[in-house]
Parts: sequence; C-alpha cells; structure tokens
Amino acid sequence: MFNLFQNNIIRARLDLVQKTFWVTLKYGFWMLIALSFLLIVIDITTSYWVRDRIYTDINKLPNYRTAVVLGTAKYYTTGAPNLYYKYRIETARDLIKQGKVQQLWVSGDNKTPYYNEPRVMANDLLRQGVQAVQIQQDFAGYRTLDSVIRADKVFRLPPFVVVSQRFHCERAMFIAKTRNIDSVCFVAKYPEGHFKVRIREFFARAGMVLDYILDRQPETLEKGKEVR
Repeated sequence: MFNLFQNNIIRARLDLVQKTFWVTLKYGFWMLIALSFLLIVIDITTSYWVRDRIYTDINKLPNYRTAVVLGTAKYYTTGAPNLYYKYRIETARDLIKQGKVQQLWVSGDNKTPYYNEPRVMANDLLRQGVQAVQIQQDFAGYRTLDSVIRADKVFRLPPFVVVSQRFHCERAMFIAKTRNIDSVCFVAKYPEGHFKVRIREFFARAGMVLDYILDRQPETLEKGKEVR
C-alpha cells in the first residue's frame, strides 16, 4: 500500500513537471514570436521615419561644412580588413574631394592607448590625400549615440553630414531626429555578403529605442583628450 501511494506521488510530480514544461515552452514560443515582431516593427519604422535624411547620390547631397565619420575598427580580431571601415574612409575622402564638405570630424573609441579609432582614421584620410587642417577628432565617440550628440552638444557643429553604411545611418538619424539635431547621413558602400552585422542591427535598434525612452546621454560631455 505504501509503495502504491509513493508511486502515485512520483507519477503526479512527473505529470506536473511535464505540464509545466509544455506550458513554459508554449509561452516561451509566443514570447519569442512577439519579440521578433517587435524587433521587425522597430527596424522598419526607423528606416521609414528617417528616410528623408538619408542620401545615396553624392550629386543630390547639399553642401555642408562638416561630415562626421562614425568610427569602427580597421581590422577584425582575425586580422582581416574591415570593409565597413574602408568604405567609410573612401566615402569621407570623396565628400572632401567633390567639395560637398570642407571638414571631416572623425569620431570613435579611444579609451586606452592601445585602441584609437580616431587616430587611425585620421592617418588613413591623410594617406587618401585629405589635408591635416581638414580633419578634427573626437576621442570619446564610444557609441553612435555619443558621436551624434557630442557633435552637437560638445563641439557645437553647425548642421552636419554623418558618414556610415545605410543601416548605421538610419540609427544615427533616429538619434539625431529624436534630439532635434540638424543632420543628414550619406551612405557608404555596404560590404557584400555581410549578413551577420545586419542581423545584429535589429538588436542595436531595440537598444536605441530604450536609450531614447530612458533619455540616456553620452558617457561624457567633456571635449576629451587623446589617450596615449
């Protein structure tokens, strides 16, 4: 009798565990669907909302005084060249050469002496024929939000152009538009076959919306100096 009672308890517990598992799986599945739908809505809405600030034809881009070039690493950790970086530098050079802007503001990460995106960008622009007097650097552009807001609040730039790939341009323009910053973005070439970065952008845009809701500001609003 005791063994039968014990077996019934065990069976009841197993049934409860099984039911809990399937209920959790069911709700988890629908939460995943809802989250995916939300990410897609944010992505599409962002692209549509800032479409008037995105330029792909250099001949249609109005003349501006300054272009802010958003930083990224020149090389991947594997040592392979980063084409996102390469195309941004080439696009910035073309804006100068065609007289669309007079000055380039390179903004990137320089938290340690061993990683200096603005310095690397400046050196490569010099090699591309851009004059030193046409290049300024922001060493505290740790994130897209930092680079865009600092250009306006810290360096007091007049209306400016941002340079990056289209997906990045759209996120930068969302930040600018929600903070009443007068800027547009000129699209640099997108490397073919680079799908992983575009997938990560879904989550980056969700973070962008959260930053807006929480009114997050740049890590620093000081002008900052190069870390050597």
